[in-house]
Amino acid sequence: MKRLGSVRARATLGAMLVVAVTLAAACVAVLLSLRGNLTAQADGQADSAARDVAAQITAGTAYADLELPDGEDHPVQVVDRDGRVLAVSDDLEAISGTGVSGVSPVARPGGRGDDDDADDDDPEAGEVGEITGHSTGSATVDGDVDEYRFAEAEVGDRRGETVLVHAGASLDARKDAVGSAGLAMAIGFPLLVAVVGGTTWLVTRRALRPVEGIRAEMAAITASQDLGRRVPEPDTHDEVARLARTTNETLAALQDSVERQRRFVADASHELRSPIASLRTQLEVGAAHPELLDVDGAVEDTVRLQELAADLLLLARLDAGEKPSGASVDLAALVREELSQRTGDRVPVDVEVRGSAQVTGSRGQLARVLGNLVDNAQRHARTGVRVVVGVEEGRATVTVTDDGDGVPRAQRERIFERFVRLDDARSRDGGGAGLGLAIARDVAERHGGTLTVRTAPQGGALFELSLPVGRESP
Repeated sequence: MKRLGSVRARATLGAMLVVAVTLAAACVAVLLSLRGNLTAQADGQADSAARDVAAQITAGTAYADLELPDGEDHPVQVVDRDGRVLAVSDDLEAISGTGVSGVSPVARPGGRGDDDDADDDDPEAGEVGEITGHSTGSATVDGDVDEYRFAEAEVGDRRGETVLVHAGASLDARKDAVGSAGLAMAIGFPLLVAVVGGTTWLVTRRALRPVEGIRAEMAAITASQDLGRRVPEPDTHDEVARLARTTNETLAALQDSVERQRRFVADASHELRSPIASLRTQLEVGAAHPELLDVDGAVEDTVRLQELAADLLLLARLDAGEKPSGASVDLAALVREELSQRTGDRVPVDVEVRGSAQVTGSRGQLARVLGNLVDNAQRHARTGVRVVVGVEEGRATVTVTDDGDGVPRAQRERIFERFVRLDDARSRDGGGAGLGLAIARDVAERHGGTLTVRTAPQGGALFELSLPVGRESP
């Protein structure tokens, strides 16, 4: 039952079924065509025999003196309108299919004295009418019963009476030909179906062999949980080869995702350990010596933990595929509102709005992007930070620049990785966990935008957030 459920078995059975149905229809069509052709041939022979006898009658030959063909080849029966038998072939013992079953000639009457009884459609005296029809019947000649095809011809004899000539042609040739063809088809039909089934089985077996290799390797990968393994890729350029390549690409992406997840967990644990340890130490010291408790340091560590937990929670939601809302957000108003709440920053932030920039997305997430970019700029700026909001080439832009040392060209993509901080010399307490820029780019991309970095005119870093303009923007 399991084997019948395989693709190879279903393909083989399907091919055999299609071939069987097609061959059956072809065989029926061939046999019907052969039968029809041979029947038409027998009709022609019967017509010829009937016309020969009719010609003798029109010539005035007496019925008893008619030269009739051999009864075995062409049995002949001549009858009048009343169904009386006037002449039959020698040795004709029985006949059917002509409408008159008699085979014994009767004495011919003296003729009709009243011409008014004659049918207007009857042939005139000495005229041979057309063949009026064909029928299939049987005849017994000298003890042998065979199937015949009979032709009927109307004849007007010398006395003005109409008689019917029934002449037959044997259907033995049709019977033999159809039988031989049917026997050949009966023998060849199953053989051809078997050949097609066997060929399909072998071809599908060869074609699906790489699939079994892929399945076996995937089962091994699942059992070993080793995402570094890859399925074999066949040298062909068909669908199976593309399946293998796609599977390996999926495994590579899955391996990369798992590795990033492991690094993320490890880095998060490492980042959490430092403030937790510091906070615990301060609390233990405070418990033993209340006068030495550093309340400001404890609050600072608690704030760091809170911010780090919020960043990790946002990253978890983004990794889970959370989509931004479809609300309309005015970037200019958002920038003014967020920056107005920042008091006591190390360096001042200058804001310039160059037009209304309406976008679609999550206001909270976009505010987080702005805050992360400003925080990053203030950590590296010497004298100030500048934020510009505007619309360029149909896209809303927010640029954040500082007058610090800038970002080396070789590191401009690396800074957007999680837990990456280029300033290794500075303390962790002053620099954050290295998640701000990673979160900012992830949010920008999920809003259909981009976040890039380049050198600012004053020599520092310039971060540019570009988002598609919403429908309400001018």
